[in-house]
Amino acid sequence: MSLIVQKFGGTSVANAERVMNVAKIVTDTYAQGNDVVVVVSAQGDFTDVLVDKQMEINPKANRREQDMLLAAGEQISIALLAMAIEKLGYHAVSLLGWQAGFETSSSHTSARIKRVDPARIREALDRRNIVVVAGFQGLSRYGDITTLGRGGSDTSAVAIAAAMHADLCQIYTDVEGVYTADPRKVENAKKLDEISYDEMLELATLGAQVLNNRSVEMAKKYNIELEVLSSLTRAKGTIVKEKSKMEKMLISGVAKDTDIARISVTGVPNTPGIAFKMFSKLSKKDINIDIILQSVGHDGKKDISFTVAKSRGQEAVDALKDYMESHGASGIQLDENVAKISIVGAGMESHAGVATKMFEALYDAQINIQMISTSEIKVSVLIDAVDADKAVKAIHAKFFD
Repeated sequence: MSLIVQKFGGTSVANAERVMNVAKIVTDTYAQGNDVVVVVSAQGDFTDVLVDKQMEINPKANRREQDMLLAAGEQISIALLAMAIEKLGYHAVSLLGWQAGFETSSSHTSARIKRVDPARIREALDRRNIVVVAGFQGLSRYGDITTLGRGGSDTSAVAIAAAMHADLCQIYTDVEGVYTADPRKVENAKKLDEISYDEMLELATLGAQVLNNRSVEMAKKYNIELEVLSSLTRAKGTIVKEKSKMEKMLISGVAKDTDIARISVTGVPNTPGIAFKMFSKLSKKDINIDIILQSVGHDGKKDISFTVAKSRGQEAVDALKDYMESHGASGIQLDENVAKISIVGAGMESHAGVATKMFEALYDAQINIQMISTSEIKVSVLIDAVDADKAVKAIHAKFFD
């Protein structure tokens, strides 16, 4: 007997028909002699509906109350799925995040999992139940409901798999696995049989929406084998594990991120410590910085540009504006009409000219590069948002056609 954790996203449980389809997948797995824990997201775009309701009432509502509202979506999903499983003749019990033992930090809307105590899940499994857990949520030490941020249900599933030493963690989505590019945008995108944690982590961090990056990070830490597959077909998925057989591939995929903004601080005094002082202001507000570009100093001045999540762009500008101007900077600009395009692959480490090939594809498509960032297994460029889809197709064609 194996313990299998299965996670289903919002599209997989979007309506009654799909909820029954998920119930069939789950009960088939159980009927094969496995213990099954299911983690479920809110139905379809229901979380967005809740956010819209909040905006109607109070756009500046405090984050604790936002979590109280957003956690309602998963409660609906787990109850409906448990009912569907029961209709098929099996026993099921639904648990909210705190009932399933999720203890989190108190950072509302972006909490981190501190520990999972799966005692209640084990008790339910011992009574031969299929356990259905609300993803995306937990409980802080103050007894408040918290949420883990977008894509948090993936992280919930992997955390349960780690805490219970599960044999497999399956992440069901609306695509059949991990592709070399978004198959909904690139017609000839190729599905990968397997991919390494490091490559998947880069792709997830760089905008590929198939897996939450925190879930991949946790799977790597606890060596949890993941399988990404579709809830709409029974096709074989993609295995995410420590080492893959894909080393011979030059790159594993092309990712796009349009949830990004560029901030440019101009005329910054060219003195020691100025960058530290500037970025420490953002660090105190938990604003993550991505690509950074600093110009060569001239006339005692320099320009510094960097990228942040679009949702934090104005907050970053507000945090820096008065401080930088008081230190002699000539201005600060926010540009939200940008996109980050990235290529990822372990094969880059042993192949020269990968970045050149990427830049050639962008040149052929007449797309201008604004900023560049590289690591051992990825190259990212910042371009105009209007060119994002064209850039992905051009780069994908250059490497895979």
